[in-house]
Amino acid sequence: MASRTIVVCAASLAAVIVAVPFQSIDARAQGSSSEVTFYKDVLPVLQDNCQTCHRPGEMAPMSFTTYPETRPWARAIGQAVSGRQMPPWFAETGHRPFLNDRTLSDDELHTLLGWIDGGAPAGNPADAPEPRTWVDGWNLEPDMIVEMPIDFPIPAEGTINYQNVKVKVNFPEDVWVIAAEMRAGNTEVVHHMRANVLPPDSGFMKDAEYGVAYENGDPVLGQRDPKVDLLGKYNPGLGAQDFALFESAKFVPAGSDIVFNLHYTAVGKATTDRSRVGLVFAKEPPRKRYYVSEGPTALNLAIPAGDRNAEVVSELTTTAPMELVYLQPHMHLRGRDMEFQLHYPNGESETVFKGVWNFDWQLGYELEVPVDIPVGTRMVVIAHYDNSAANRFNPDPTELVVWGPQNWHEMQNCFIGVLIDPGIDPASIFETTGPSLLPRGTSGPTLAALQD
Repeated sequence: MASRTIVVCAASLAAVIVAVPFQSIDARAQGSSSEVTFYKDVLPVLQDNCQTCHRPGEMAPMSFTTYPETRPWARAIGQAVSGRQMPPWFAETGHRPFLNDRTLSDDELHTLLGWIDGGAPAGNPADAPEPRTWVDGWNLEPDMIVEMPIDFPIPAEGTINYQNVKVKVNFPEDVWVIAAEMRAGNTEVVHHMRANVLPPDSGFMKDAEYGVAYENGDPVLGQRDPKVDLLGKYNPGLGAQDFALFESAKFVPAGSDIVFNLHYTAVGKATTDRSRVGLVFAKEPPRKRYYVSEGPTALNLAIPAGDRNAEVVSELTTTAPMELVYLQPHMHLRGRDMEFQLHYPNGESETVFKGVWNFDWQLGYELEVPVDIPVGTRMVVIAHYDNSAANRFNPDPTELVVWGPQNWHEMQNCFIGVLIDPGIDPASIFETTGPSLLPRGTSGPTLAALQD
């Protein structure tokens, strides 16, 4: 595999700031030994932090692989990085450290700003590092590529419900997957998607025709079928997923197919999409099975009309020992922030993650060190929503909002990646508890309501 893990950095600088490329920075005199130049100083920073997206053929609207491509955007880059808007990262400090933290170091930030303040000079091309090598657009070297067999048509306007497309693979034998990457066929219209393992004994889409899109919901959220495991994901800000960090891998049983679960957005012109997923296979059985669960989920959420800070709490309790290695918050357009807590059976508790929510950047967070989770640990998610007219993204502040699949509905869950013994059935490692069991009311559920 070409790299351990890739997390998208700056998929769209233009989505963060409105900037016009400028061509007229007054360059200072060349030749100073302390001068910050593109080739010697800036290009390595861009390679490490930005080129995953900012290169030809990727989702970003501009490329940062060469000096002529980058220099017109120097001022825009300065505004974005000085405000810590780029690279996107939303986890607060002071909790567990994350392996894929893309926050620029102080030295990297000073390098970029020093280059811009110095007139954005090119410097000597001989000082440039070797170009990064990308495998046909992939951030990994796939052993297998599974592609939707038919283009899906996207209308110019209107709402497009979630689509499920079953793709025939029929794996001839059990396999372990150590990495996966989903690539959108059309990045303009694919907001997010998942590749789900569909075992031969699953009832989900049992009679579906291969390659045909069906509007039959999300097989993962709500655990419509616990046998369906999430294999790969594509979200704004999320790149290739590496499952081998801790001698682990994802299990695909013989005879399985793959279901693409896709969320499209109309962009004002009719177009099509044919997305795909690349897989890297393990050479030997892993020590642990890497399993992705929907995590604590508030299917019973209710967000009152006009509420600027509505609280929604969900809970899940472990029934088997595991290690927590990954978190990915999920909400829609009214989401404000999310906190993930662990309440251990010995009475101790900790906040593993806390951060603001950004619908355009649905990041995943890889823990630097796995967290041991004993049986009986309560996983609690506390989220807040802005359903007021002050939220410019709010589809309708006059509505009581409940759980639903479309953007004008809401969701509250935090996907979690856990490591379990390969012999344990992942369908039996959690039970829904606490606030997630309450009937839906006119708000919440909240922590206060649970304590009453």
